[in-house]
Amino acid sequence: MSLPFKRPADASAAVPDVVPGRDRGTMGRRRWRLAVAPLLTLGIGIILGTNPFRPQTENPEATARGYLRYKEILNYIDRDYVDSVDADGLTNYAVAQLLGKLDPHSVYIRAQDREQTDAFLQSSFDGVGLEFNLFRDTATVVTTLPAGPASTAGLLPGDQLLRVGPTPVAGTHLSQGQLGQLLRGPRGSSVSLVVARRGQPQPLHFQFNRGRLPNASVEPGVLLEDKQTGYIKINRFAASTYEEFKAQLADLQRQGLKRLVLDLRGNPGGYLDRATRLADEFIAGSRKLVYTVGKDEQYASQTYAHVAGDWEQQPLVVLVDENSASAAEVLAGALQDHDRALLVGRRTFGKGLVQQPIMLHEGGELRLTVARYYTPAGRCIQKPYGSDKETYNHELAERQQRGEFASADSAQFAAGQRFRTDHGRVVYGGGGIMPDVFVARDTLHQAAYYQRLQRTGVLQAYALAFYQQHKVELVGLRFTQYQAVFRVTDTELDGLARLAALAGQRPDPAALRRCAPALRTIIKASIAHITYGPEAASAIWRDDDQELQQALRVVQDSTAQLALLGGH
Repeated sequence: MSLPFKRPADASAAVPDVVPGRDRGTMGRRRWRLAVAPLLTLGIGIILGTNPFRPQTENPEATARGYLRYKEILNYIDRDYVDSVDADGLTNYAVAQLLGKLDPHSVYIRAQDREQTDAFLQSSFDGVGLEFNLFRDTATVVTTLPAGPASTAGLLPGDQLLRVGPTPVAGTHLSQGQLGQLLRGPRGSSVSLVVARRGQPQPLHFQFNRGRLPNASVEPGVLLEDKQTGYIKINRFAASTYEEFKAQLADLQRQGLKRLVLDLRGNPGGYLDRATRLADEFIAGSRKLVYTVGKDEQYASQTYAHVAGDWEQQPLVVLVDENSASAAEVLAGALQDHDRALLVGRRTFGKGLVQQPIMLHEGGELRLTVARYYTPAGRCIQKPYGSDKETYNHELAERQQRGEFASADSAQFAAGQRFRTDHGRVVYGGGGIMPDVFVARDTLHQAAYYQRLQRTGVLQAYALAFYQQHKVELVGLRFTQYQAVFRVTDTELDGLARLAALAGQRPDPAALRRCAPALRTIIKASIAHITYGPEAASAIWRDDDQELQQALRVVQDSTAQLALLGGH
């Protein structure tokens, strides 16, 4: 059944009031349960420490000759070249080409980009505290962070941004990144916004100071329907991940937790030591968790469990997928090698390289690969790479093309990379970590029609329009009521199709019917996100999460766990 909302006779009446402008399609949206990852996040494996740079090299004369050659050529270009040149731009290009000859994960981060990339691994950041959707060249507020600057100032879901400071932002073809740059700024700095609000004849003006906002890496843990199985999702291994996880686990234990599902899907990695500290919570004794091997002895290390963890004996299942990378793979690999947990999902990304951040004098940062990490059984899970980075970057697409996301039999590992766990199970290295229980990827969420609606902001725009039209009814419901009885009907799907057509997308009734189940879920989750917050949206996604449902079946079946883990 659906809620008794007064729906318009014409489904196109759910189209939002937008400032006219060409649809740029710049706000690609992911499923709400996944964190939106900024620049340079896929496959992060960072070790902390002081700047290790020393002028000594294996071949100092060759290094010195190369440096002098480059300096001399750049000086001649800057002085004598027929046209004016951007010497700094040429240097950035040369650095990119130089690093391009190394591995795929050694990168140079410009000084102006460091703040954004560093923020991804911090527990808080400076900003205004609002989420927006860019659709048809108009940015609309989706949610505001509770008690954040934008919320305190009075901005509401559905407000359309017309101006940020002196800069017009409606109908000006700004990208998502450009608009985000206008909104960002240091805490305490002032920002002024002009917005259009439904029902208000004149634009509204807001001026307030930016603030420090929380940037949690661990989503709130939940106790599921059986009141014994808990679920915790870790989106990345940031500065405060260990403490966040401990707090969520303790809260679930107070509620009667008996079994745990740990979700590492989409986790690109982060700080290596945060992942090993978490592994220590699950693995008893003084067993090895990970070791690293580099050319320099300072990067050779072995990390062992050494504390009495809070979850060393209880049932544990870990969800992984093709976007679980680096530090997330370290944790998954340690748990699998020691037969401590069952892994459910699909083969992980395959990133086994460790980067050392090196601060440069001009403010930029070099993240240089200095070591490979190995799981306790000796697996290096780095997938093969060569000089062609394009091939490496498209490796996941190749997996999909050969059917690996649909069948475990299509997985490919490097030859001779067979290892055994503590209980003698065969596992593989050289290409990610293969889970113990395979779950095929949901094809509907990968369909071109569905992806196009996400990428162009149509889905979020429709959810915002529905929220504004039915705000009174939605706000009057408790979330549990909404979750139980609200259904996205064919009327809503027709309205979505009409909105897509207004945005210039060719009608495709057959694709709409095929994708209907996935579209119903994302619309319901998006409306919940706007009305009740991100935790409510996550609850909607869990109801439709087949990988999680498989993990729950595994963690609740103790006999199956013993058989799969080689126990007696």
